Amino acid sequence: MKNNTPELKRALKNRHIQLIALGGAIGTGLFLGSAGTIQMAGPGVLISYSLGGFIAFMIMRQLGEMMAQEPVAGSFSNLAHKYWGDFPGLLSGWNYWILYVLVGMSELSAVAVYVQYWFPSVQPWQTTAFFFLVINAINLGQVGLFGEMEFWFASIKVAAIVSMIILGVALLVTGHAGPEATVSNLWIHGGFLPHGWEGVFTALAVVAFSFGGLELVGIAAAETDNPRVTIPKAVNQIIYRILIFYIGALLVLLTLHPWSQLGAPVDKSHWAQAMVASPFVQIFDLIGIPSAAHVLNFVVLTAALSVYNSCVYCNSRMLYGLALQGNAPKALGTVSARGVPVYALLISSFATLLCVVVNYTMPGKALGLLMSLVVAALVINWAMISLTHMKFRAAMLRAGEKIYFKAFWSPFTNYLCLLVMGMVLVVLVIIGEGLSVALAPIWIAFVWVGYRLKKQTMANKASPMGK
Repeated sequence: MKNNTPELKRALKNRHIQLIALGGAIGTGLFLGSAGTIQMAGPGVLISYSLGGFIAFMIMRQLGEMMAQEPVAGSFSNLAHKYWGDFPGLLSGWNYWILYVLVGMSELSAVAVYVQYWFPSVQPWQTTAFFFLVINAINLGQVGLFGEMEFWFASIKVAAIVSMIILGVALLVTGHAGPEATVSNLWIHGGFLPHGWEGVFTALAVVAFSFGGLELVGIAAAETDNPRVTIPKAVNQIIYRILIFYIGALLVLLTLHPWSQLGAPVDKSHWAQAMVASPFVQIFDLIGIPSAAHVLNFVVLTAALSVYNSCVYCNSRMLYGLALQGNAPKALGTVSARGVPVYALLISSFATLLCVVVNYTMPGKALGLLMSLVVAALVINWAMISLTHMKFRAAMLRAGEKIYFKAFWSPFTNYLCLLVMGMVLVVLVIIGEGLSVALAPIWIAFVWVGYRLKKQTMANKASPMGK
């Protein structure tokens, strides 16, 4: 018998998945967060991004192995539920949801910074409110519309970064960038590690924020037409993107001008105050090419909107997956005729709307606060991926299943990733964001209480039947 109930539609093609993975990796963390990391580590920030990128790639291989094997709605939340237990499934799902609510809020806050580059009189809450309405309206359409929008958003980012790298190299080689543009900028202003290895490691927290978003490829797996082909391709290309778009772009940036003049010089406990403007925009103002600065500001604006667009998408799909598990109200598992989980999308959007309130009440501090909260939630998220993967791999080995897309060097890399996640929490405390770390166990405890209440309710409902 044919099932006429609307379901998620496998409307995302290979090009959509490739660009969704790329779009999730290029946003505020690179274009604005790098202002803070450069001040923390100087040119040594290249090591910070390399180390962070390696860990991110290892985690994405672990996620990719699971999603290529079992492409289900709700990504690794469903897999944690299946291979680990009820509470890990519930925690990973709800943590992923709150993570991307916070990411969405931080990206909208970054949009306000970029808009003020052109219109200083526009208040941050006004900008966030406007783009909140526009992006959510688009996501209420068909999933194919989301895919097309993200495809073009990410295409703009890719073209702009490649063009910036080429232009930067050309300016450096020809000498048109001015007398201060030289490769020796990497070591003459206090050395390659002006703040020592401490600077490299303290930058890791913001670097982690930069790479948060790569997991979007796992969320999109349920709507991919050929996941065992497209998921491995998307995951494997992450390492090249990190090298080109992060290391390559920052390398060019750091040679064009002394690093100490990018962003606002601050100490590590006030890192967020360095993010007065995107260093990618600032660099062209400093070397006297204002037209390029305006183009780059448009690009970083679209980059932030791209990531927010992805957040709206993945949040609704995560709530949808939780509803299918029974870990969220059943109504959130309802899908429209266009294949969109409308109720899940609306609930997620309502939560993100708090961004407007935060920007209204604390416009100068909103972005730094939200970014630190994102990193704390991201640590839980990535740790859950690594732990779930170990459970998943053990189950596959016991069952004698063929694994289509193996993660590297498991379980050694799983433990390495967990160790680095612990380091990131320590770094958050060092840079003055201890509140975010303190809130992490409170959040886990809150979810645990909800889980126990759910179990008790189910037991109460079942008890009359057992008599």
